[in-house]
Amino acid sequence: MSGGTGQLKVGAVVITMGNRPAELRALLDSVAKQDGDPVEVVVVGNGSPVPDVPEGVRTIELPENLGIPGGRNVGIEAFGPSGSDVDILMFLDDDGLLPLTDTANKCREAFADDPRLGIVSFRIADPDTGETQRRHVPRLRAADPMRSSRVTTFLGGANAVRTRVIAEAGPLPAEFFYAHEETDLAWRALDAGWMIDYRADMVLHHPTTAPSRHAVYHRMVARNRVWLARRNLPALLVPVYLGVWLLLTLARRPSGPALRAWLGGFKEGWTTPCGPRRPMKWRTVWRLTRLGRPPVI
Repeated sequence: MSGGTGQLKVGAVVITMGNRPAELRALLDSVAKQDGDPVEVVVVGNGSPVPDVPEGVRTIELPENLGIPGGRNVGIEAFGPSGSDVDILMFLDDDGLLPLTDTANKCREAFADDPRLGIVSFRIADPDTGETQRRHVPRLRAADPMRSSRVTTFLGGANAVRTRVIAEAGPLPAEFFYAHEETDLAWRALDAGWMIDYRADMVLHHPTTAPSRHAVYHRMVARNRVWLARRNLPALLVPVYLGVWLLLTLARRPSGPALRAWLGGFKEGWTTPCGPRRPMKWRTVWRLTRLGRPPVI
């Protein structure tokens, strides 16, 4: 790995289901146009063939869909153990696009300037309207998406991670398959002493979509919320955190089918294995609270 200031080596992992070849090609072209040293890219076909990609882009085709975190973990290991062949890994959605050519260099500068910075969350903007959805700003006070800040989590398909974070905190939780895997890694990174920034000036264009378009959305969100708490929170906070989320879900008055799927996932989260339990330190709870998001909401 290169280690000089401004010389940090950047790689990128892109997961695809093979159903958006034009969008994938546009994303890869935008990565190739980044200023500075070339960004090495690995595209992982998650249970599907990888469409044609530009020369120099590495591809891995998995025989089955391992889910988003599982596929990204395969991409990480393509850069050496825990991604050790590079200093920084960008994780980008296959239907996204980097509209600016300085994003990779801004990542290099951000991580070089702050040795405790572990993860950067990009701003997601609709390519037609420029709008950033409130849910894409990873903090409670999300009214101003143009304000950069320290945060407690990050966006899965628009971010950059220092590979030392993965080496110290571990990979994404493959068993989650979809939903909340970023927060699981974020909490472990914060517990290991790293910080997370939301950067409004690092932009990924992505069409405005609703997460509920995925058939498994409500079940996965509920199940993984329980797993997240069981894996990471001190025992005293587990019922508080999950009780708050249960009340918030009921207050939003979901449709009957959505509520049944959510409650089924909530039950599944308690009755199925969630992976290793490593409760965070109480000083990490305090850090999360000081950053504006105590781990009870």
